[in-house]
Amino acid sequence: MNDNELSRRRFLSLGGAAALAAGLAACTGTGSSDTGSTGGPGTGAKTLRLFTYEDNSTVDLLKAQVKAFDQKNGTTTTVDSLPGSGAAVYPDKLRTELLGGKGPDVWRIWGGQIGAPFVKAKQSMDLSAYYTKFGWDSKLSPAAIEGMTFGGVKGGVPFIGAGIGGWYSKAAFSKAGISAPPKTYGELEEVNAKLVAAGITPASLGGKYGWDIMRLFEYLLEVSAGPDLHDKLLTGAESWDRPEVVTAFTNFKKWQDQKWLPEGAVGLDPADVENWYVQGKAAYTMTGAWTEAQGIQAGGKKSDDFGVFQLPTDQTPARHSGFVEGYMVNAKSGNPDMAAALIDFLVQVDTIKALKITNAVVTGAEPDQATLPLSYEWAQGPGKQPFYTIQDQALPKKQADQYFAVQSDVLQGKTSPADAAKKMQDVIKAWDKD
Repeated sequence: MNDNELSRRRFLSLGGAAALAAGLAACTGTGSSDTGSTGGPGTGAKTLRLFTYEDNSTVDLLKAQVKAFDQKNGTTTTVDSLPGSGAAVYPDKLRTELLGGKGPDVWRIWGGQIGAPFVKAKQSMDLSAYYTKFGWDSKLSPAAIEGMTFGGVKGGVPFIGAGIGGWYSKAAFSKAGISAPPKTYGELEEVNAKLVAAGITPASLGGKYGWDIMRLFEYLLEVSAGPDLHDKLLTGAESWDRPEVVTAFTNFKKWQDQKWLPEGAVGLDPADVENWYVQGKAAYTMTGAWTEAQGIQAGGKKSDDFGVFQLPTDQTPARHSGFVEGYMVNAKSGNPDMAAALIDFLVQVDTIKALKITNAVVTGAEPDQATLPLSYEWAQGPGKQPFYTIQDQALPKKQADQYFAVQSDVLQGKTSPADAAKKMQDVIKAWDKD
């Protein structure tokens, strides 16, 4: 992720950019290299291990930059990646490694309630001293730093701040007689209907793992609930058992029933379907700016043939889903100084550009208009708007997993929208905030 996200996902007021990571959501596949490789706690001063969820299309860029770091510092760093499964799998894999004593020295992670448990468990270091040493406070977005600060502890170093928008094929819109992106939610539904009538699947979203199709539901909740209530729902300050939530779930089911989603969307892997809008199999998707480099350009297409728009909510302020991603250092690392130095190298402007990250929170690493025109357009427009926290970062892992199950049951017709709202209130009520 540079922006994987197919990767993914988020804090309340960060202004757009990022996730490469992941998206992305964040943060594509399932496997990675040997997790018992060199590096990790106590393995010696010159060996490190970096664990990430970098997309398969960009992991070689990361490895090349890490190799440059090693050559400069005389280190040997192993890069292991678990791409694509996002917050549904990666944090649990990382947690298992840490509990087993084989955890990495440095790991990539989302902010919010995904990163917080590693700080609470004291598995990640308090990086305050390194913030001072490397001057990160002056180099990184203050809002992004806040997104990687937990209970006053600077537990991570942000490098991505991502916003989710609508990325579309101009050819698909033209074929359906659509002259411009929608400006209201009603217009978006009209766009969907025109696309279906033209034989085109509107939105390429996959329900496997839950986090990708979640982007649709959280958007629909922003439309029906509005900013103030949406934020309160995410913190449990208001009940989910209410008409606005029922409306969001009703519209969620409507998108499937009207064939505005791919057939069998619940079981589709985001890694397989996100780029359908690039491949001519769908009209648009809901993702972050990483898709320009990882989807459009990596697919041999021209940015000029595609466009990006902010998903219309009919609300003020106009917000989109967003999240922050960064790196943490293992509290038991055998060489924390070198691990921190690796992070500092990864958040340098030249490194960010080499990694083709399109939504960095590093000062001076904004997307280049000449090479990434759509990412630049997003950063200069919708990217300046406030975020609502992407929901799999706003909610703890346990609640997010239950939330994904409710989503799936609604789309499969196992749970009515009204019952889904009640179930979500039960999920949130069980959230232990201590």
